[in-house]
Amino acid sequence: MGNQPIKSVESNKETSKPRSSSEEIAKAQHSPGSSEAQTSTLPAGSNTKTENVSSCSSDQTRQTPIKTSAPRNKNLTPILRTSLIRIGEELIIWLKTLASAAVYATLIVTFGFQVARVEGQSMAPTLINQDRLIVNKLVYRFSAPRRGDVAMLYYPVNPEKSFVKRIIGEEGDRVRIVDGRVYVNDIPLLDDYVPDEFRSHDIWGPQIIPEGYYFVMGDHRNNSSDSRHWGMVPKKYIIGKVQIRWWPIAKARFFS
Repeated sequence: MGNQPIKSVESNKETSKPRSSSEEIAKAQHSPGSSEAQTSTLPAGSNTKTENVSSCSSDQTRQTPIKTSAPRNKNLTPILRTSLIRIGEELIIWLKTLASAAVYATLIVTFGFQVARVEGQSMAPTLINQDRLIVNKLVYRFSAPRRGDVAMLYYPVNPEKSFVKRIIGEEGDRVRIVDGRVYVNDIPLLDDYVPDEFRSHDIWGPQIIPEGYYFVMGDHRNNSSDSRHWGMVPKKYIIGKVQIRWWPIAKARFFS
């Protein structure tokens, strides 16, 4: 009999014992209605705090590489910027150099010198096919072409073409050819640069060269189209004097 009140008290204590947060969560999960609304009313100290801690730790974990790499970026950015500026300046210098070279080359080709290539054998053996030449275009601006000069000239019949020939007679000279032997003012031309097998046996003239004109021939006399066939060359058609043969290098030569 005396133990009953104690049991009832204990049972009352058990029934009045507060529910734990886990029990409330389980009850909330099994109760009808929106789980999201009920989850938002969970008491403090439950899973909400744990989730905040984990999210903060994950944020710190994600931010760690940024914090460690930030100083590197700060150090590399000025170096990269300096390198780009330096490369840009070098490119500008190269572009200026190329532009200047192009201008100088244009001026040289237009007024000073010109690079030319021999096509054909009409000047053999002095010049042969595919020889590369440097033609002095200034020399005839200050002096007249002279007998014996190897000159580059426009083809009088078609000035769009250019030839390389040797000047044989100047204005006022009397030129004639007898059995391939050239006479200038009745004096045999000293043309030992012509091999015997390259000599012709034609007859031409005599004829006096008009003022402002020149008589030209190829060194390969029996394989050259020249003044014997298409007449005299006006001075304005003479481009310049062949000054250097620079290719092939093994046969490079300076023409005086």
